[in-house]
Amino acid sequence: MSAPRLLIDIHTHVYLPRYAAFLRSRASVPRIFTRTTAEGKQEERLLILDDEPSGGRPVGAQYWDRDEKLKFMDRHAIDVSVVSSANPWLDFLPASTAQKLAGELNADLETYCSTGPSLASLTGVKRLYGFGLLPLVPEATTEALVSTVEQIATLPHLKGIIMGTRGLGKGLDDDALEPVWAAIEKSGLVVFLHPHYGVDKNAWGEKENGHVLPLSLGFPFETTIATTRLILAGVFDRYPNLRLLLAHSGGALPQLSSRLASCIDHDPLVASRLAHDARYYLGKLYFDAVAYGSEELGFVSDAIGRAHKYTQTGTSAAASGVRSAGVDGAEQRRLGSKRMLFGTDHPFFPPLGATEKWKSVVENLEAIDGVWGWTEAEKDAVKGGNAFALFKLGS
Repeated sequence: MSAPRLLIDIHTHVYLPRYAAFLRSRASVPRIFTRTTAEGKQEERLLILDDEPSGGRPVGAQYWDRDEKLKFMDRHAIDVSVVSSANPWLDFLPASTAQKLAGELNADLETYCSTGPSLASLTGVKRLYGFGLLPLVPEATTEALVSTVEQIATLPHLKGIIMGTRGLGKGLDDDALEPVWAAIEKSGLVVFLHPHYGVDKNAWGEKENGHVLPLSLGFPFETTIATTRLILAGVFDRYPNLRLLLAHSGGALPQLSSRLASCIDHDPLVASRLAHDARYYLGKLYFDAVAYGSEELGFVSDAIGRAHKYTQTGTSAAASGVRSAGVDGAEQRRLGSKRMLFGTDHPFFPPLGATEKWKSVVENLEAIDGVWGWTEAEKDAVKGGNAFALFKLGS
């Protein structure tokens, strides 16, 4: 089936009711707790990290109620959402509890999606699909992780796996995860790599800046480091059909990919380790379009679009050749757009005041529409066609 013209949100979160209830039962981070506001009202707040700015954030039905998700979608003309459990997932639990809860939450998410409405304009397509989750915690067994991958693969409305960056506690380049990568590649599931921990909080200084520094810089840097470690570990060489989708447009990886390639070329420990130049691997990845700016999206698509020119290790920067006679830079940019997908990050980034549409959503759509060199076909693909194909929603 050819991709229809749809708006598909691939970066949208939920705290399923079972998970929210579990967080309410906890006395330590992460937890949901109730406090009294200055106006004397009772308010639930979500605290997901120690020393989180502003004492966490207020939460309500939009975080767990499916009807609220659908209302948000309708308000912004979103046809389909691929929903993922929000961080911190199961990172804080002992292995036995994490494995049990992962199985239950995956089944819950399948029900959340399968019993939801269908898309009126397209037969056989639901409005909600999901990313399952794994019990990725220290002491988890390979058998438990692979078994959960296999469970997710049997649930027809779960199209992938959301994954943090810590793995079993040593990061995603841990050799112990090799059977997991193999199982995910075999299943065809998409891995959505999403940050949670950011970087050392001391980097933010002593001034009170709310969540701005951790979210705008810490999260993307965490994704950049985790993905770079996967590249350096050769994971994409060993599992060339692994499909990895990066949150927040890949963080700083597109900007730093040439510097990464140069550092590899000049380091005797890793210079001959990889099968390809580091820039090549960007063409193996997928990127959400949650960047809020046309220039940023254009740059990311440029970096993706040149990737095929860096098959050989040690390739010169001149290989991209966008200034050479007869080479169309816009063509390279259009090529890169094929691996970029619209997202909203709902229910996070709500407007501070009353408004019909969320500024964060409107800006992401405006950013896509404003990218120089993308035709209407590329813009439509980023908004929905690429996701329709990646997640095989028409099959």
